[in-house]
Amino acid sequence: MIRPYTDHDADAVVSIWRAASERAHPFLSIPFLDAEAENVRNIYPQFAEIWVLEDDGKPIGFIALLNAEVGAIFLQPKHHGQGHGRAMMDFAVAKRGAVTLDVFKANAIGRVFYDRYGFRQVGEYVHEASGQEMLTLAFTPA
Repeated sequence: MIRPYTDHDADAVVSIWRAASERAHPFLSIPFLDAEAENVRNIYPQFAEIWVLEDDGKPIGFIALLNAEVGAIFLQPKHHGQGHGRAMMDFAVAKRGAVTLDVFKANAIGRVFYDRYGFRQVGEYVHEASGQEMLTLAFTPA
């Protein structure tokens, strides 16, 4: 079930984000991840439309939308490969139609997922806060 985020989801969302980030982003420093975890908890919910994916009543993933941009999509690593990421992206596409997102160029896990989903690269830049190369990807439903 995908449902709207509430303030009660903050701990679960930060935990999901941290576990998935540590797996997909081993190139990011611990201080960067620590600072970003605070943003996930305190800043992003103010600006993004966040949806939580539950399994047996427990949050296992989330997706954040900023208009037609997927600002975040994260899933507990033990749930990877079960169609949950696709379900969240399908949900976003059903709500917004064409969507864009940014992904770290070194994020092999995310890039494989986005390639399989049908995203195409439309830009590239350097993420100032981390110094990492980023790709901007776009998806347009058929």
